[in-house]
Amino acid sequence: MRFAAVFPGQGSQCVAMGCDVAANSRAARGIFERAAAVLDYDLLEVQREGPDEKLRETEYSQPAIFTTNVALYEAVGDEVEPVVTAGHSFGELCSLVVAHCLQFEEALRIVNERAKAMQHAAQLARGGMSAVLGLEAAQVRDVLQQLQSANVGRVSMANFNSPTQIVISGDVAAVQAATAPMLAAGAKRVVPLNVSGAWHSVLMEPAVDRLAAVVEKSHFAMPEFDVISNLDGRPYRDVATIKANLVRSVVEEVRWHDTAQRLLSYDLDRVVEFGASAVLGPLMKRMLASHEPGARFPAVSVVNDFAGVGKFRVEIERATGATV
Repeated sequence: MRFAAVFPGQGSQCVAMGCDVAANSRAARGIFERAAAVLDYDLLEVQREGPDEKLRETEYSQPAIFTTNVALYEAVGDEVEPVVTAGHSFGELCSLVVAHCLQFEEALRIVNERAKAMQHAAQLARGGMSAVLGLEAAQVRDVLQQLQSANVGRVSMANFNSPTQIVISGDVAAVQAATAPMLAAGAKRVVPLNVSGAWHSVLMEPAVDRLAAVVEKSHFAMPEFDVISNLDGRPYRDVATIKANLVRSVVEEVRWHDTAQRLLSYDLDRVVEFGASAVLGPLMKRMLASHEPGARFPAVSVVNDFAGVGKFRVEIERATGATV
C-alpha cells in the first residue's frame, strides 16, 4: 500500500486523547513513558484528567498532540512505512520522527521548548486568530493590506488550509477589526478561534531565538522518505533547510493546501491522518471532492484511537496480504 502519513497540529487536542491506545498498545504506552522521562511529568495523566482549559494551554497542548500523534502511528506497527509524510504546523515534527530524521526524545524537546517560547511571546502581546471562510487568498490579502494602511494593528495570513479556508492572526483588535471588511468582501463567515496567542504571525518573533537554540543543539539526519514542508509544499533535500524551516514556522504562514496538493503527486492509495481529532482528513476529502470526477485519488482515513489503529491494520492486510 502506498500511503501518506499526515499529522495535525494545535487545535486537535481533547481530554482523554491517547488514553485508550496507550491502554491497549505496548508500543503506544512506551511512547508516553518516554515522553514522561523528557518532560518530568506524566503527560498521559494530564490528558486523562484535563480539564479542557489546561489542555488548551500551549505549554501542554503541543507536547500532548505531538506525543499522541506519534503514539497512534507507532501502535500500527513498523511492518509498513509511508512513502511520504507531512504535518500541519508543529505536526511536521511528527513527520520528521517517523521518517527517522529526528529521535523522538529530541523532537519532543524541540516541541516543549517551542510551546514555552510561544506561550511567553503570547504573554508579551495580546493576540488572536480568526478563520475566514469563503474568500480566496488574494481577496483576504487585499483586505489585510487595507487594514494595515488604516493602521489598525498587526494582522496577517497564518494558515492557508484550503483555497477558501484561511486563518488570519495578529493583534486582537486588528483581528477583530478584520471581521466586517472580510464579510463585506464576500466571506461566508469569519470565526474567532479559541487560542491563547497569535500563532504564525510577527507577534511570535520573541520565540524565534529560543527555538533556534534548541533546534541547533539537536541531531538531524536526512529523512529516509520524503517529508513535505508546510512552509512551501516541497520535500526536504537537506538538513539545513529542515532546521531553518522549523524555526521560521512560528512566524510564517502554514501552506497546508500546497502541502496536500504535493502529496497527490506521489500516486497514493491512501492518506492517513494520525491524531486525536479529525482535522487534515476532512480538509483532504473536501479538496479531492473539488477535483474532476472520475480521476484516481487516494482514499482518506483517520486513526484517532485504538479502534482506528485496528481498522488501518485491516486495510493494510487487505492491500498487501501480509499480517500486521
